[in-house]
Amino acid sequence: MSRSARRITAAVLASGALVAAAALPAVADDHDHGHGRGHAPRSAVVLGKIQYNSPGRDNGSNRSLNGEWVTVTNTSRHSVNLRGWTLRDESHRTYRFDLRLPGRSSVRVHTGVGRDSRTDVYQDLRRYVWDNSDTATLRDAHGHKVDSKSWGHRHGGHR
Repeated sequence: MSRSARRITAAVLASGALVAAAALPAVADDHDHGHGRGHAPRSAVVLGKIQYNSPGRDNGSNRSLNGEWVTVTNTSRHSVNLRGWTLRDESHRTYRFDLRLPGRSSVRVHTGVGRDSRTDVYQDLRRYVWDNSDTATLRDAHGHKVDSKSWGHRHGGHR
């Protein structure tokens, strides 16, 4: 190999190493709400307000079931395809999304039966999901934890 070919090869390899090194901090700079391995980089999609105790009497009616809900919000300007994403409680009751969430918008996931719209979707369940002490976990289509929120006495260190 000629001397100039070796120099060009060395320059290309050095450039590739610099590009790879510059990309590392972006991957390592993981600010998502879940800590540890198996988490996606911080997502623009987050859990918002959660109504885990439906207002009024818990009589099991569809109205009461739909009184408990979880809000999922897309904070970016761009729409996000949530197809295959899941929302799950501690008892592993899981809702699987099949929608595209427009930029800077939210969708409310209700427990009971209803007709899905752009702003409200329904799990079509006939029993309550969200307990007074629980955790809502949002995962992407690859199973990576995107966000989670906990509430109740078990999550405040008062076991």
